[in-house]
Amino acid sequence: MSAITSEQLTHFQQQGYVVLRKYLSTAEVREMLNEVQRFIDDVIPGLDPEEAFYEDKSRPETLKQIHRMCEHDRFFAEQMLGPRFLPLARTLLQTEVVVKNMQYFNKPPVIGKPTPPHQDGFYFMLDPNEALTMWLALEHVDEENGCVRYIPGSHLAGMRTHGKSGTLGFSQGIQDYCDEDIETEKAIYAAPGDLIIHHSMTIHRAGGNRSGIRNRRAMGMVYYSAAARIAADKVAAYQQSLVEELTADGKI
Repeated sequence: MSAITSEQLTHFQQQGYVVLRKYLSTAEVREMLNEVQRFIDDVIPGLDPEEAFYEDKSRPETLKQIHRMCEHDRFFAEQMLGPRFLPLARTLLQTEVVVKNMQYFNKPPVIGKPTPPHQDGFYFMLDPNEALTMWLALEHVDEENGCVRYIPGSHLAGMRTHGKSGTLGFSQGIQDYCDEDIETEKAIYAAPGDLIIHHSMTIHRAGGNRSGIRNRRAMGMVYYSAAARIAADKVAAYQQSLVEELTADGKI
């Protein structure tokens, strides 16, 4: 596990993201993968349908996303509250933080769809919108299987207009994303154990999984600034409409 440097902190503050290479060891990545599989086998069957999204619910291998893992399992709660990630979140946001969510993400081979350009803060609905997402690669990630792409410094430019994207797990996307945005993107390749962290206002997207056999598995950890306040009524309304839409489409 690597300590963050002053240069890395400055990069996060100025560019809106930072990459910490080999943050977890090979053994720690293997442990995480084993615990994810245990969660899939033992915990998901007892959860509400909206806690796990599938590209095709009739095919378990198309599992795309698991939500709130730290609320349903002791191992993942300990990850969020322990020394691996919580102190890092405090350092990057320069304040006390609130544990919000731990998720599993995958883009299955061939059918894994692109993630639309968006800002996490649009979903978070915070005031002030001070939060971060950590993205832990569990395998090699590149252009072929859908690496993350950032617009550097975009967290300083305010919230862009979002609207329905039609993408499972990322229902809202930036509507006026254009060639000029694409030209400024920074593609981030990752190896197992690399940790990528971005501010809640940083614009990012990811390609689909065009590989024939490779998954694109990762963990996502979300922390809010303790000073941020949630517009609870808006979040509840959004979540309800999303569940209804996904149920109608057979995704949950």
